[in-house]
Amino acid sequence: MRQLRNIVVALGAAMVISCGGGGGSASSSAANTPTTPSTPTPPTNTPTTAFKGDIVLASPTGDSIKLNLYSTTESGAITVAYGTVSGRLDTQTATANLSADKPLEVSLTNLAANTRYYYRVSLVPANGSTTQTSDELQFQTARPVGSTFMFALQGDSHPERLKSEFDPTLYQRTLDAVAADRPDFYIAMGDDFSVDTLDATTITEAQVRGRYTLQRPYFSTVARRASLFLVNGNHEQAARYLLDGTPNNVAVWAQNSRNSLYSQPAPDRFYGGNSEPVTFIGQLRNYYSWTWGDALFVVIDPYWSSPVPVDNVFGGGAKRSSLWEVTHGDSQYQWLKTTLETSKAKYKFVFAHHVLGTGRGGIEIANLWEWGGKSAAGVDEFATRRPTWNSPIHRLLAANKVNIFFQGHDHIWVREALDGVTYQTLPEPADPAYAFRNDDAYTGGDKYPNSGYTRVTVSPTGIKVEYVRMWLPADEGPGKVSGTVAFSYSLP
Repeated sequence: MRQLRNIVVALGAAMVISCGGGGGSASSSAANTPTTPSTPTPPTNTPTTAFKGDIVLASPTGDSIKLNLYSTTESGAITVAYGTVSGRLDTQTATANLSADKPLEVSLTNLAANTRYYYRVSLVPANGSTTQTSDELQFQTARPVGSTFMFALQGDSHPERLKSEFDPTLYQRTLDAVAADRPDFYIAMGDDFSVDTLDATTITEAQVRGRYTLQRPYFSTVARRASLFLVNGNHEQAARYLLDGTPNNVAVWAQNSRNSLYSQPAPDRFYGGNSEPVTFIGQLRNYYSWTWGDALFVVIDPYWSSPVPVDNVFGGGAKRSSLWEVTHGDSQYQWLKTTLETSKAKYKFVFAHHVLGTGRGGIEIANLWEWGGKSAAGVDEFATRRPTWNSPIHRLLAANKVNIFFQGHDHIWVREALDGVTYQTLPEPADPAYAFRNDDAYTGGDKYPNSGYTRVTVSPTGIKVEYVRMWLPADEGPGKVSGTVAFSYSLP
């Protein structure tokens, strides 16, 4: 059990600190006073070097944001200076202690809504070496109704599939391009922390955690300037079927690594979500919702709700006998229904790793099982299979005028539509083969191969979606220029 320390800053700003780990941590608080330097920070006469760690912004609201700080090698005293004018960071947090290889969560509160903030992280190393500082970075607090903003998304990155579906140089180029776009936030659609290539008979907590620390420098490229939201994927194996009543299993290790190294939203006054505590983890933070500008954002997850393996079985073995056994669960369904029905947002977006979390295709399988109500034989079995549900999930999305359902998993960019709902499948961001994977699962729609990311602009007058292609330098040429928009569409 790792220690959780909270420091509440009383005058104009607040900081909450937690050293990474799972649920069930103890907490304490003490009053501190922020300093307010009259000159930009750090002072120009103070010798400094670059901060030897990375920063992941998360869980932004109208008046707060979390900074998750992590360094593999550095320990020392951390402060964050911030303000609303570039070059004049006139508020500073109280000092917190960063320990090597332990994430530190710092919360800035009492912020102004709809505001661009600038900040800088400083570390005074415990070994007495030169003070380290980050560049001046920035973040955005929640937008009000009527705002125009942009967010971006990536599909499955699969860094464990080195060279076959993942090239680190291409991934970095993609993330650099996303960062240059300055989105308000970035959504990763799952299969970014796969443990399936690890030996199930000898796997350790350190190995699982290593899959999450591996992504920190990559994600920090975008997430030090734009908040990061994660969607659970099948290859993460953060799934209920693996729980065994002990803290020593892959599901617990994966979720605790995820929650400690990436500060995902828990239910509060700004975010809706899963309030169920899980032994040895605490709140899962696996499904959640928030409103930003004119849009409702909803992330859902079947892996922590299903009592059986949704997709691949960790370590091998027989899959479930019927896809009716795969479920988002009664609690998540009712929460989703209430969230969609009570939202007054003009636009609604839903995000999941895939329809049902398994299979291939989008609208091609949207009529099946709890998503569409029919069996593989085409028989409508919904009323008997889900007697407490009002309607299958797709019909729920359509009835509540969801504009776009986003999914990953299939490693291809496809736009389809069914009953007024756009089904948007996302490509891999770093596939050096630029493959047209699983295209045979899609019988129609607009289809494009890997690699790249998706950019979405939301305004009071509509939604614009763009597929931005990326290539390695050696693969660029006529018609193959990184940053090119391969396809775009707009929705009213």
